[in-house]
Amino acid sequence: MADQSDHQRYGDKRERALMPAIINGLKCRCPNCGKGKLFGRFLKTVDACAECGTEIHHHRADDLPAYLVILVLGHFIVGGYMAGAELMDVPDWVHLAIWVPLTAIAAFAMIQPIKGGVVGLQWALKMHGFDGKGEDRPADY
Repeated sequence: MADQSDHQRYGDKRERALMPAIINGLKCRCPNCGKGKLFGRFLKTVDACAECGTEIHHHRADDLPAYLVILVLGHFIVGGYMAGAELMDVPDWVHLAIWVPLTAIAAFAMIQPIKGGVVGLQWALKMHGFDGKGEDRPADY
């Protein structure tokens, strides 16, 4: 009987649940087992899960997490700024003192969970080497 590491090594034919994998990623946990840590450093993923052995090193999150942070955060920050500008009659430097640090803090707080969610999405959809067959790269890459 093949153990779980054989499934990871040679490709697992079973379907992977999408939402649990994304939620585990948002929690910065392994998308497979939900127990192991996904990140070794702030945005550097571990090579493999310490709990179940799932290889994570070949993910390709690239710029998608940053784009998602900008998309989500931009709506809240711009909306908050516009509402604040209408409701409060204060100088522009006060708005800068409020909204710039708030934007930076919120972006740093959001980037790691969003990257984890993207890694979970890629794992669940068997993208970029998560299918167990190696990466799908052209020969001249």
